[in-house]
Amino acid sequence: MNLNIFALGKNEGEAFWFLNHLALVKASAEQTANAFGLVEFYAAVGDGSPYHVHRAEDETFYVLEGELEFFSGERRMIGGAGSLVFLPRDIPHGFRVVGASAARFFVLCTPGGFEGFVMELGQPAESLTLPVPSPPDMEKLGALAAKYRIELLGPLPE
Repeated sequence: MNLNIFALGKNEGEAFWFLNHLALVKASAEQTANAFGLVEFYAAVGDGSPYHVHRAEDETFYVLEGELEFFSGERRMIGGAGSLVFLPRDIPHGFRVVGASAARFFVLCTPGGFEGFVMELGQPAESLTLPVPSPPDMEKLGALAAKYRIELLGPLPE
């Protein structure tokens, strides 16, 4: 594989509306010889992920703005700006935005590939804003999660 140097500035990257988040793909598996994928997310208070398990990659979250609450088994962690949370593959987890304001955060997946799930499930963003909230297409979500070796376990714990 022939790799090339690339650089993206703030608000640059392929933009998608994904599960009520704005996602900017900063680096893909294709660009990094499958070493990693990096996606910048913007999400509103209350939004997050379902409870799930990644079978193909580890996830590392780095919170830039706002606060995220992470769940894994009985463990709950709050990550504010400057926090890093590592979520290894094969361990159930999920997150939601908490606090008083929307959150902006990076998700680094190693090896790369998760960004393909974001691009396939999401739709190209018409603007760099949060999408109008809507429920996901559960049939499409389930099929693509299986394709990307993500096991959906249900809603987050309360």
